[in-house]
Amino acid sequence: MATELCYVRNIGICAHIDAGKTTVTERILFYTGRNYKMGEVHEGTATMDFLEEEQERGITIQAAATTCPWDYEGNTYQINLIDTPGHVDFTIEVERSLRVLDGAVAVFDGKEGVEAQSETVWRQADRYDVPRLCFINKMDKIGADFEFSFNSIRDRLVANPIAVQLPIGASETFEGIIDLVEMKAYYFDAGELGAIVEQREIPDEMKEMSELWRHELIEQAAELDDALMEQYLEDESAITPKQIKAALRIGTRQRRCFPTFCGSALKNIGVQRLLNGVIDYLPNPTEAPEVQGVDPKHDNKPITRPNSIDAPFSALVFKVVSDIHGDLTYIRVYSGQLKKGTRVINPNNDRKENVSRIFEMHAKDRQPMDIASAGQIVAVIGLKHSGTGDTLCDTNHQIILEKMDFPEPVISMSIEPLTNEDKKKLTDALVTIRREDPSFRTSYNDETGETIIAGMGELHLEIVKNKLLRDMKIGVRVGTPRVSYRETIVGSATKVRGKFVKQTGGRGQYGDVVINVEPMTAAQADAEDLKMSDGVVFVDKIAQGVIPREYIPSVEKGVRNAALSGILGGYPVQSVKVELIYGSHHEVDSSQIAFEQAGALAFREACTQAGLALLEPIMRVSIVVPDEYFGPVSGDLSSRRGQIFDSELRGNVRVISAEVPLSEMFGYTTVLRGITQGRATSSMEPSEYRLMPDRLRDEVLAKI
Repeated sequence: MATELCYVRNIGICAHIDAGKTTVTERILFYTGRNYKMGEVHEGTATMDFLEEEQERGITIQAAATTCPWDYEGNTYQINLIDTPGHVDFTIEVERSLRVLDGAVAVFDGKEGVEAQSETVWRQADRYDVPRLCFINKMDKIGADFEFSFNSIRDRLVANPIAVQLPIGASETFEGIIDLVEMKAYYFDAGELGAIVEQREIPDEMKEMSELWRHELIEQAAELDDALMEQYLEDESAITPKQIKAALRIGTRQRRCFPTFCGSALKNIGVQRLLNGVIDYLPNPTEAPEVQGVDPKHDNKPITRPNSIDAPFSALVFKVVSDIHGDLTYIRVYSGQLKKGTRVINPNNDRKENVSRIFEMHAKDRQPMDIASAGQIVAVIGLKHSGTGDTLCDTNHQIILEKMDFPEPVISMSIEPLTNEDKKKLTDALVTIRREDPSFRTSYNDETGETIIAGMGELHLEIVKNKLLRDMKIGVRVGTPRVSYRETIVGSATKVRGKFVKQTGGRGQYGDVVINVEPMTAAQADAEDLKMSDGVVFVDKIAQGVIPREYIPSVEKGVRNAALSGILGGYPVQSVKVELIYGSHHEVDSSQIAFEQAGALAFREACTQAGLALLEPIMRVSIVVPDEYFGPVSGDLSSRRGQIFDSELRGNVRVISAEVPLSEMFGYTTVLRGITQGRATSSMEPSEYRLMPDRLRDEVLAKI
């Protein structure tokens, strides 16, 4: 039988790029005995970065899963671990990993503290209610400052970090950690790669500071537990480490606090104590809330499944990897058990699937299994009709679990095959990549005959291009990257008719609809309890059957298809509310196709009357630059239509936060290096879509 659920932890490592996530993961694999030697990112030998592209670039591109054992207080725990990318172009990998995890370790740079992408992954974890530990890494780095990094978690993330450790020294003097719960100092033997941990008394020069931080720790722990608060008021000195851990565990599970650790993964300091913290504070699968879903057989009535192997089987597909032996599908089992050779159902499309094989994954290596149980993260082979976000469940006890949100692409470019043979291969290859990566999109432009690929950034599309050329051996020529704009309406239009009438020799076509359109944001739709899909809200206000009920879905389909294909320049229309208010039908000639066409005609005409505008993606840019270059950098941002909304001086380094249109940011990294003599770094992430100035809109449309 599988490991008891109380001895399982499903965790992810997530953070800003270059905070040291993969190095932390490599140390965890070494200390748990999963690896006999340590891999290093900078040497291209990291176990979890096994793609050729990852090893060359020294970055994580796709989330990798592994399972490792950890012995703690006489018990062996099973840690299912996912190492996620830090680069914003691969944010989908973080999104889908957090969706299936019970807890996470957020890693921060000891010098930089909370950075731009740290905020993004923190918000993603908030969205999925994931409890977290904080690990302030790189305490050996020049300029590392524990207190600054700790305060940045509280101030910039508006979180409640609770320090359970303090560093002994910093930068080149960093040599160990103080455990504030046990009030002991721990040193890690460098000669044994940190595998031997020595417990000592706290150094005299740090005793006073440790007492202050411990008092703060107990005070915050007492606020999480009423019984502990009573004891704290009576006699603080009588509170035991066990009571502190119990209170912090409750607070962490409820996301009211985030225990904060410190160390240096590269120097092998603090990782074992972090693993103990994972066991102490993060929930096991039985402590996570029961998984929510709907019953597809009973009008999508909300239902839940307990985190138990005795409940009917349910699992969520969170990742698909194309493989020469068939798709490798990663799933998180939420309830029940899955045996190899079992037949299950995908209720999202009502297709039955055969699970021929089950594997426990260790990065690219796989270990065959006969059975997977609730709480486990495994990969299966045999699924033909299931993609990311789909549910798998028992055929007799169906449930559809909540799907995932996938970000919209912000950048696109044309791609064309070099030969006819390449053309045949390219279509299949793009379908494969789309199945693996839901944030990647493809489309075909009938007018120009171009295939367009779209993604989350220049790096994202470059990785796709390299995959086609190098891995799939397909000859392609790619155009220059271009921005994925959106269209919207700036006013309203009422009682706009769309009529589709076609008379042929036999039966004709007749569809007639009248609609209103008005601008509507996603926030406004939520406030009015309206469902927005792909940026469009469709409201049926037909009374007295002037349009038969069976034709109304066709009208909506026509409206949505017209919105996707765009009106001004072929870009999707969004932030629009459409009300179907009137129409007429013909007893013989009306059909679903006719009403679909009528809906599309009405939508195009109504939007034209309301007035159309272009929306452009705005990027949130974070730049770390020596203070003497602040003037040239801010001037350059202004010339790119950028707006600086925050500027913070940290020592002699300036951290600039700005919002800049994506169209102005191509090749920015090279320019930034030039004006700062290579001493500045930058990162950016999508923020929102905003109206473009008329002059620039006309320039964009003129190029189409």
